[in-house]
Order: sequence, then structure tokens, then C-alpha cells
Amino acid sequence: MEDLAANFLTKYNYWAFIALVMIGFYAMIVKRNLVKKIVGMNILQTAVILFYVSIGAKRDADLPIIAHGHGSASHAVHAADYINPLPHVLMLTAIVVSVATLGVAIALAIKIYRQYGTLEEDEIGERIRNA
Repeated sequence: MEDLAANFLTKYNYWAFIALVMIGFYAMIVKRNLVKKIVGMNILQTAVILFYVSIGAKRDADLPIIAHGHGSASHAVHAADYINPLPHVLMLTAIVVSVATLGVAIALAIKIYRQYGTLEEDEIGERIRNA
């Protein structure tokens, strides 16, 4: 039982990822207000970024920089001893895409509000059908 509790506490970032994904997914599916859906989408994107950063982290690992330069072949480089920088670099791109997606979504919500006077999906659908 102690191993289960210790394992649960050491993997808190994965539990946070699961909670954020569920909250974001719930908001996107269940909520009828477009702003709430946009916030849910942003929470879901943040959860994915957290997950990729979490899997890229490694305890007791070094930065992937060879200390002795290119000409030193005195010892073999073991890839398992180094942190993989690729997930972190990809998540920098994902953050930029997330901000751009949020900006476009908010701009569309503003345009929809100006045209229909509401951000509720049901009312927008009703007004489209009646037009």
C-alpha cells in the first residue's frame, strides 16, 4: 500500500494532466457558451503541453552538450544519460500555436456576438434556422 501511495505522489504531474484533460474536454463538449468552450480548449491545450514536458523530464540526467568538444572521442556517449530536448522544443512551438488559436477563436466569438447578439450555441442555431 505504501508503494501505491509513493507512486501516486511521485507521478502528480500525470494526475494533473488527466484532471486538466477531463476539465477541458468536459467544457468543450458539455458547455453551450462559446467563451466557455474556448476556455476549455485552452485548458486542454495546456494539459497536452504539460504532458509532453513531463515525459521529456528525466532525473539525474545531464544537458545534451558534450563537455569536451567535437574532437574528443576518448569515451562513448550514452544517450540514456542525457535529457531529450525535443519535447521541450516542440512545446515551445505548441505554446505559440495555442496562443494563436486562442486569438483566432476569440476573434471569431466577437464576430459571432456582433452578428447574432449572443454566444449561446442553441440561440445561434435557432437564429440561423429562422433567418
